[in-house]
Amino acid sequence: MSSPGTLHYFDNDLQVHRLVVGPYDNNVFVVRCIHTGEAVLIDAANEHEKLLELCRALGVTRVLETHGHHDHIQAVPAMREAGYEVAVTADDAQMLKDVGYDVFIEDGQVIEVGRLRLEAIHNPGHTPGSVSFKVHGAPLLFSGDTLFPGGPGATHFPGGDFATIISSIDTRLFTFPADTVVLPGHGADTTIATERPHLQEWIDRGW
Repeated sequence: MSSPGTLHYFDNDLQVHRLVVGPYDNNVFVVRCIHTGEAVLIDAANEHEKLLELCRALGVTRVLETHGHHDHIQAVPAMREAGYEVAVTADDAQMLKDVGYDVFIEDGQVIEVGRLRLEAIHNPGHTPGSVSFKVHGAPLLFSGDTLFPGGPGATHFPGGDFATIISSIDTRLFTFPADTVVLPGHGADTTIATERPHLQEWIDRGW
């Protein structure tokens, strides 16, 4: 089963669905194992009615939060009320104190979604607990607000740090193959090959 209009990427093993929601045009992704029908939702950002409809259509069993900023967690209460487990890193859990969470995501943790495996990569800088998800066996990296087309995510919010996000991008994300597709928390996809040559430019400009 698929949801019309949301399919963003697919191969023989998986589907990625994308829905853009809320006033900040947040990307919400569903990663679905074609073989088992099990799926996971990345960032319960906003417009919970649409997200719940998508979750029911695609077999979502839980929610993974890339970080705790308010625009990425507005739909969390409705998701939890509907029975979906919500996971976030311990470093960002405090940001979810008003909406709740269920379990922690740890650096290096491998999350099973049917036959798929998503590896959690702690990449602080945008927030202390920001985390990306790399799909094993597929060229897909869900980067949250850490890496965008044209540079790193903002670091002027409390808990943000520019030197830290640059280090995270350089040592944790730019180590992936050049053809890795980066799916960020807002805006269009990019690739490691497109962004990696510009690291020094970002450092020089300071944002």
